[in-house]
Amino acid sequence: MHPRCGVIFFALLGCTGGSEERTRRDMDVGLAEAGGVTFDVRDGLAVVHAAPHALELWAGAPTFVMQARAAGDAVADWTIDVNNAMVATELSVTPATTVTAHATERATHKRYRVVLEPNQTYQLAFSTPDAADRAPYRFALLSDVQEAIDRVQDIFDAIDAEPGLSFLLGAGDLSDRGTREELERFQLELESLSIPYYTTLGNHDAPSDSGWHDLYGRVNFRFVFRGVQFTLVDTAGATIDPAVYDWLAEWLDEGREGVHVVAMHIPPLDPVGVRNGAFGSRNEAGKVLAMLSEANVDLSLYGHIHSFYQFDNAGIPAFISGGGGALPERLDGIERHFMVFEVGADSGVLMSRKIEVD
Repeated sequence: MHPRCGVIFFALLGCTGGSEERTRRDMDVGLAEAGGVTFDVRDGLAVVHAAPHALELWAGAPTFVMQARAAGDAVADWTIDVNNAMVATELSVTPATTVTAHATERATHKRYRVVLEPNQTYQLAFSTPDAADRAPYRFALLSDVQEAIDRVQDIFDAIDAEPGLSFLLGAGDLSDRGTREELERFQLELESLSIPYYTTLGNHDAPSDSGWHDLYGRVNFRFVFRGVQFTLVDTAGATIDPAVYDWLAEWLDEGREGVHVVAMHIPPLDPVGVRNGAFGSRNEAGKVLAMLSEANVDLSLYGHIHSFYQFDNAGIPAFISGGGGALPERLDGIERHFMVFEVGADSGVLMSRKIEVD
């Protein structure tokens, strides 16, 4: 638990004020203006840092669309760097314009030169050739690294050794104290990983001055890849901000008829009661689980508890995987680990596997 909350007050109040501020900041992710061009990433699925002639993005999802509206005196020649990108990411622009891809040293870093003519509005689509393929694919899950960041490279090596992974999903607690320095350090460590990492935050990442939104983007968001929907929700304060429930209801409705994976840091209920690792309110926990169950969610994923548990949440297969290296639960025999899942748009959740690193 983060020291600014305090054990008793954390359980009762869940640091809800922080949740409200993070929700407000979610609304600003993906917006920027420079050189006479206004940039707007749909649904805030990428962080945008803009300067005349140069755009730097941190992708928060495998595919996303950005609108660029160029004024009459706009800069026309742009270099766009996309970090945390899918290996096969391609850029297409409508209406057609000059797009040149440049080689980079890292698999998850893409660079393009794009011409944006004045008095035009463009749609820039960052996608992969297989984005519409409904065949099964694999992704990994890693959470709760915290103070073990000095050892995270061997976990990344193990993840890279797993064949056929499309991306890595995270349920929070990348850092120990939630400082900007720690979160920037984690981004540097990610440069060695050959697949992107899409994650929400945990309670250790949640201080208001952490810079999370400026570095990693939204904490409440959803994306669809190859017909499977992923919804990530901020529960770092042992609650969900009331304003997020409207988003969550909409996202659950969107995923009702398809395969839907939901991830969050603190689980609504602690399945074994080892450390009060649950929402501050059992009533709210019941509300959330009822919403997930009614929406036919196929898989629920959590972190926070530094161990491994497999159970059912209101009939939904659930996993707690907090094996990124944070101080483990004592005497339970669970050390550092990550998980691999196989999912398919027409076949559901086909496989889950825990892979031990230590």
